[in-house]
Amino acid sequence: MTDASQKSPTGGPWRNFYGRRKGKHLRASQETYLEEDLAELSPGPVDWDLNPDRIPLNLPELFSGKPVRLEVGFGGGEHMVHQAATYRDVGIIGCEPYINGVAMLLGKIRKAELDNVAVHPGDARDLMDVLPAGSIEKAFLLYPDPWPKKRHHRRRFVTQEHLEPLAHVLKSGAEFRIATDIPDYVRQALEEVPKAGFEWLAEGPEDWREPWDDWISTRYEQKALREGRTPHYLTFRRR
Repeated sequence: MTDASQKSPTGGPWRNFYGRRKGKHLRASQETYLEEDLAELSPGPVDWDLNPDRIPLNLPELFSGKPVRLEVGFGGGEHMVHQAATYRDVGIIGCEPYINGVAMLLGKIRKAELDNVAVHPGDARDLMDVLPAGSIEKAFLLYPDPWPKKRHHRRRFVTQEHLEPLAHVLKSGAEFRIATDIPDYVRQALEEVPKAGFEWLAEGPEDWREPWDDWISTRYEQKALREGRTPHYLTFRRR
């Protein structure tokens, strides 16, 4: 078992990571995106070895003073690209440790010719370490890994280990959206998210049964629908 004094290989606090970093072989074009585009789209030196003092990112400089949004675990990037293309007057930072998903997103960014995005190919907790307090106007957690086994529920994002730093970087009144097709994930979110300083905004069933007006259905949602699972759309506000 690790303790708080132990460090990760990059010098930061040790954090367990669960899940895949890389899947099947990348296509040549995806390798090119990673080699040519990823460094330029990085939000800054968020790795511990490059930023050991956790100096906050300069978001006004990064996005020319635009309001900033955060997507945790962007998967294949469909929603993030849709948001960035729809709201050109905001900046969007996406976090995703699965390098195949990162490569897919980079291809979509090229095609859409977006200039208001940044990509962190790693753990969202490391990024939140260097985001300034109260700097994010909206956050998204869309079809996160469900970790269905009960003993793995502590690995879910909707735990205080993740929610407290998220609340720290969100502005007062900021919106936090969660989409999931797993009923038990809904249960845990409704129990844990309010503890971190959020209020659930639902007033009736349609508020969690119907998607947001600017929603685009992702590949994960389409898979859930094909397999007979019902999407839930939860909206919270940072108190």
